[in-house]
Amino acid sequence: MNKVKNLKKKIRRLKARMEKDTKRLEKLARKLGAAQATAKTTAPREPLVRTNKKRKPAPASAPTEKKKDEPKPTVKPVATEEKKSSARKAKRKLNLTPERRAQLSAAMKARWEAKRAAAAGEKHGDAAN
Repeated sequence: MNKVKNLKKKIRRLKARMEKDTKRLEKLARKLGAAQATAKTTAPREPLVRTNKKRKPAPASAPTEKKKDEPKPTVKPVATEEKKSSARKAKRKLNLTPERRAQLSAAMKARWEAKRAAAAGEKHGDAAN
């Protein structure tokens, strides 16, 4: 009795799944038909960005001679403010213990003090000359 009940349940589930899949298939077929109908009625658009392949070749004029020894000029792209800001990575927060943070702070203060002292000594040295 238990086997029959389980088999009936499995068959019922399988039929439900098959019915769901056929509905999905019909829906996709309708979408495909609609897409094909609109594709036939609308004209193909020109691409917004034209490639170099469509560019007409330059008119044939006197051939120019290239010097073999001259290196090719390189053009560097100019970086704008927008590109710089987007290229920056977000600052990473350091996981420091309070002791290590104090140690780094003292080291940086000592470095800045030495830098200030060197700059002050340089100014006094310039005035003596």
